[in-house]
Amino acid sequence: MALFRFAPRQTEPAPVVGARVYLRPMRMDDYDEWLALRHASEAFLAPWEPLRTGDGFDRTAWRRKVLAARNDARLDAAYGYLIFSRAHDIMVGGLTLGLVRRGVAQTCTLGYWMGAPWAGKGLMSDAVDAICRHAFTQLRLRRIEAACLPHNHRSRRVLEKNGFQLEGLAREYLCIAGVWADHVTYARLASDG
Repeated sequence: MALFRFAPRQTEPAPVVGARVYLRPMRMDDYDEWLALRHASEAFLAPWEPLRTGDGFDRTAWRRKVLAARNDARLDAAYGYLIFSRAHDIMVGGLTLGLVRRGVAQTCTLGYWMGAPWAGKGLMSDAVDAICRHAFTQLRLRRIEAACLPHNHRSRRVLEKNGFQLEGLAREYLCIAGVWADHVTYARLASDG
């Protein structure tokens, strides 16, 4: 029995709609589109992400990823989404509300990636706005945390535009591109509006 379990139990995250994007859980049949976008964005994303292993992009790994995401949602541990442009009905990126902590915390961690062809067009900002509204109303969380590399100005802009406040510096927070890297930490509260 979980202390203060406020979120509704569900087997799959509900679709989330923003002004210019919609977010929905990944499905098995998304593999080809996801793979094409990840390959087209490989050089663009490499400085901001952990090193990838050789098998991380094969169909078997995708199947494991989809099943793990479904299980995480069922357990109220994490909610993974793919992001689609509403205008083009095409995949543009991904977003996760991870490390969901209930009880006296009611918080999660936000992570996201944008495909290179869609970067700088405001779509991630719209996705973050939509997921924050969803997290605070439907999932009944009260705090969303996020972190990014200090020199990732695009990511910092997305967070700041969406009401996240800078909280500090986490030293050697994550291993990015093979190096333990400091990250600036942000948070947004449901009470921030």
